[in-house]
Amino acid sequence: MNAQQTATALGIAGIGIGLTELAAPTFVEKQLGVGHRHVIMRAMGLREIASGLAIVAGRDPATGMWSRVAGDALDLALLGAAALRSNRKAFVLGAIAAVAAIAWLDYRNATELSR
Repeated sequence: MNAQQTATALGIAGIGIGLTELAAPTFVEKQLGVGHRHVIMRAMGLREIASGLAIVAGRDPATGMWSRVAGDALDLALLGAAALRSNRKAFVLGAIAAVAAIAWLDYRNATELSR
């Protein structure tokens, strides 16, 4: 898979994640054990969707990928805060590990596309 194909796959995945955060914030909040944070969850969903659309529909997917990298940093910061107050710490730590892995993929792909 080349960098463009990887970017498209990551963009589509981001759109799916964003739609979940936007349409079902209560479900995501329950999984993370963080209580009601609908505004934050929906804002994160909109950011995911915007980044995904910038990658899939844009002329320059590198810009969308760098948007994902910035969003990953924000996601990790919010998950770190969630880990402090969550009643499902193991799940949050798993989410942190997953987002960190995706952040690495996003960074590598953004770097590749920017060359």
